[in-house]
Amino acid sequence: MPRFLTLIRIDEQDLPPENFPPEFEQRMGALLEEVTKAGVMLDTAGLLPTAQGTRLDWSGGKISFTDGPFTETKEVVGGYALLQCKDKAEALEWTKRFLETHPTSWHVGAEVREIQEM
Repeated sequence: MPRFLTLIRIDEQDLPPENFPPEFEQRMGALLEEVTKAGVMLDTAGLLPTAQGTRLDWSGGKISFTDGPFTETKEVVGGYALLQCKDKAEALEWTKRFLETHPTSWHVGAEVREIQEM
């Protein structure tokens, strides 16, 4: 079965409050339990803020390093999920359900990409 990487995109300048609402945590916990029991979820995690990250760039035969935060970038990867699904449609459905667990006032995006198997 193919694997898919879901990249969760957020705007770090417009993050929700430090403490998530209890109903959000309950909905997310229930969905994560369901997707895990279905044998679809291989791994998932949120990422620390870009202020704690470093970007590396290869250009002209040299590496450059840039420490975060990356204020010039509005949208960043805030987390990921590694899913194993029968097809892309199933990966999109699980990702849609993940996004729908968030409060309607939040803006969260996702990019779903199939992993190229070697």
